[in-house]
Amino acid sequence: MTAERLFQTACAACHGTDGKGQPRPVVGFDTALPDFADCAFTTPETDLDWWSVVHEGGRARALDRRMPAFGGVLADAEIDSLIDHLRGFCAEPGWPRGELNFPRAFFTEKAFPENEAVFTVAIERPPEASIDPQFLFEQRIGRRAQYEINVPLAFHRDLGGFWSRGLGDVSLALKYALYDSLPRGLIVSAGGEVTLPTGDEAAGRGGGVTIFEGSAMVGKALPRAGFLQVHAGFEVPADAAKAGKEIHWRTAIGKTFNAHRWGRAWSPMVEVLGAKTFGAPIDWDIVPQLQVSLSGLQHVLLNAGLRIPVHQPLARSRTVMVYLLWDWFDGSFFSHWRAR
Repeated sequence: MTAERLFQTACAACHGTDGKGQPRPVVGFDTALPDFADCAFTTPETDLDWWSVVHEGGRARALDRRMPAFGGVLADAEIDSLIDHLRGFCAEPGWPRGELNFPRAFFTEKAFPENEAVFTVAIERPPEASIDPQFLFEQRIGRRAQYEINVPLAFHRDLGGFWSRGLGDVSLALKYALYDSLPRGLIVSAGGEVTLPTGDEAAGRGGGVTIFEGSAMVGKALPRAGFLQVHAGFEVPADAAKAGKEIHWRTAIGKTFNAHRWGRAWSPMVEVLGAKTFGAPIDWDIVPQLQVSLSGLQHVLLNAGLRIPVHQPLARSRTVMVYLLWDWFDGSFFSHWRAR
């Protein structure tokens, strides 16, 4: 049976012949149906996500249980062809596919344009202890662009045991995907960022100078669900007397494991960080970390790691890193933890 015939026989009663979903009075329930012709909705989803839902039903991704499981009646090859047919409802070219949206590392910027909110906490050990939370909001613009706002806070303890707290230096950024190829497993982006001196420099919560940054990001799929991400950039301060020019390079390599193919995703990875301020030696760090999906839809994830200085390890403290990531475009934070 052809993929089109499979869709008409098994799916069109709910999803419509055009993939946009039948009206609620026709299907007889209130749950909103997906619009497969909406490229903004469909392209961020991976084939594995769709394969899981078709094979196991809506419960596989904490969606509505009315979505039946077809794994008992369709062969794997038929599910693959059905997913290819579903992909054809998106008629607009130029949307990078979700397979190129690799797991987020702590410091290596992703090349994929994303809709995410990330709350990160960095904890540095005494004697000058610090707890540095920051909130990052990202929103996609059209097919290939993204803007982001990063708001850092800081809680620092000095050698006398006194704590100070307040806002750090807020940054604004834009990113654009220059090239993507699903067959090659490759995506390339470029971006720009400006960091504003909104923090209190005297209290150690800011640099006291506006900094402009340009960067390039590359993501590459590796065999067996592996991935490699590279991020390189430069920083130029508005006032050279307050800060020096810097170049930096960051690399993240890892692999994703899925329990029972469509279950919880585990992504161990390690970052290698290099940064050089002109006139100073290179600072090297490594950051082993583990990201794990928490929600059934896998739109809420947790990552934990440790930043370990390689250069001058006695003068630079290790930092415990934790983030909570919410892919807000997929649904509310509290939804899709269990199938309805």
